[in-house]
Amino acid sequence: MTAQAEHLDTSFSADPDEMESSGPSPEMRAIYEESLRDVVEGDIVRGTILELRDDVALVDIGYKSEGLIPLKEFRNPAGEITIKAGDTVDVYLEKKEDTEGLIVLSREKAEKIKIWDELAKVYEKGGGVTGTILGRTKGGLIVDIGVRAFLPGSQVDLRPVRDLDKLIGKAFPMKIIKLNQKRGNIVLSRRELLEEERKRLKEETLATLTEGKHVRGKIKNITEYGAFVDLGGLDGLLHITDMSWGRVGHPSELFQIGDEIDVVVLKFDRTTERVSLGYKQRMPDPWASVGERYVVSSKLKGKVVSLTDYGAFVELGEGVEGLVHISEMSWTQRVKHPSKVVAIGDTVEVVVLDVDPTNKRISLGMRQAEPNPWNSIEERYPVGTRVEGRVRNLADFGAFVELEEGIDGLIHISDLSWTKRVRHPSEVLKKGDRVEAIVLHVDKANHRISLGLKQLQQDPWQSAVPERYRIGMDVQGKVIRTTDFGAFVELEDGVEGLLHVSELSSERVNKPEDVVQVGQELTLRVIKLDPEERKIGLSLRAYQEGYRDVPDEERAGSRRRRREEAEE
Repeated sequence: MTAQAEHLDTSFSADPDEMESSGPSPEMRAIYEESLRDVVEGDIVRGTILELRDDVALVDIGYKSEGLIPLKEFRNPAGEITIKAGDTVDVYLEKKEDTEGLIVLSREKAEKIKIWDELAKVYEKGGGVTGTILGRTKGGLIVDIGVRAFLPGSQVDLRPVRDLDKLIGKAFPMKIIKLNQKRGNIVLSRRELLEEERKRLKEETLATLTEGKHVRGKIKNITEYGAFVDLGGLDGLLHITDMSWGRVGHPSELFQIGDEIDVVVLKFDRTTERVSLGYKQRMPDPWASVGERYVVSSKLKGKVVSLTDYGAFVELGEGVEGLVHISEMSWTQRVKHPSKVVAIGDTVEVVVLDVDPTNKRISLGMRQAEPNPWNSIEERYPVGTRVEGRVRNLADFGAFVELEEGIDGLIHISDLSWTKRVRHPSEVLKKGDRVEAIVLHVDKANHRISLGLKQLQQDPWQSAVPERYRIGMDVQGKVIRTTDFGAFVELEDGVEGLLHVSELSSERVNKPEDVVQVGQELTLRVIKLDPEERKIGLSLRAYQEGYRDVPDEERAGSRRRRREEAEE
């Protein structure tokens, strides 16, 4: 009860006449009547905290009786009581009297009504509020703005937000777009505030943007061909080719969404509001001074950044690359592809061969960074030297023999044997064989060494053949092959003679096979001997007829006469 009510408790009567004769003074009576008249259920009134009890607070609102409010309505989020006796607070009058004669009050309802009133004013003016995301619900988020409100997913940001959970617990400015106090329904939009802010920033940006200007922006999106930069309500495209003077595989190698960067306005079309931006243009073009920094014949190091079929690109500095052609990779190796020598990321030593700043090209050599082994090849492999090596490869025309790493010599098929007719090197050598050979010729300019296998032995045609064979002598031989013009007869290993078709018989012979067969053993007469030409002429007819040392002209005339007689 109030202090005034305590004095009037037993002596006070509702009868005015009694009050006049025996009740309180007119002043007290006026106070009491005023309290009955001003307090209305559903109002928010000012009250004074009289006393704090175990779980309630006794509150005086100037009425004939006091009210009780649970202490929990005065606790902060930490659980602490925020009032004390004597404090004044706004409370909501639910009922003037309950069954015990006390008025029914609520601090929470008073606060909520005040909040709704404030929110209604904000809504009418189109202003903004700050709300904290409490959690997710179907279609959006629950937001605390003093009371619970709904933020649709489509109104969260300018772009769709895939992960709404990451926003829980964060506070953002928002705009009330719907408010219904009777239903307790409030709908918010953060997007509208962002659009308004973006529109304002865009107007400011358009007013000051010019080509060549340095501006600061924020990476908004990244694609394979570039990055979109928010300049303040207006997006500009930073193309991948304008990100760095060097090589960039993907924009994400340099930037991430949300990065703030300084850029240069390269082009600006005010009509279409398209903006082209540059990042590398903040620094000078490195090719402008490339001629002074990379002098021809200078040796330096670089990193392999790309491989092609024809060579490797080596980064010498930011934005400056040079090409090592496949032919400039090794003095000795026959490089089929750059990947056989280097890999992307390797650090290599190179020599500058040529610089073309106009076309932004630098020619480099890797082999020039090392001594050329062919410069001293003649001293290391003099003509006539006996050498040893491994058969590295076989070709139709000969065998390649590796003398040392990267240095090959060629044994031509004609230098494999003095006597055998070798159709393919594989008849004599196999890949991987260790062989000895003689150096026949060295061509330092063209990086070639000619080797001979047969030269390890003396030429039998220059030694044994002239001593063992004479014109007119009879010899034994075996037919090894036939041709249209005669038959070849092997006299000994590696020594063959030709039995011409005209020397097969005194009679006319159309085909050698009519007289002799491959594999047949014959006794023949030597009728011609030319060691220089490596030729031995043989005759079956001469052996059978028994003549020796007949001049070729005479035998030819005799044969002619016999043919003429046969024709007659």
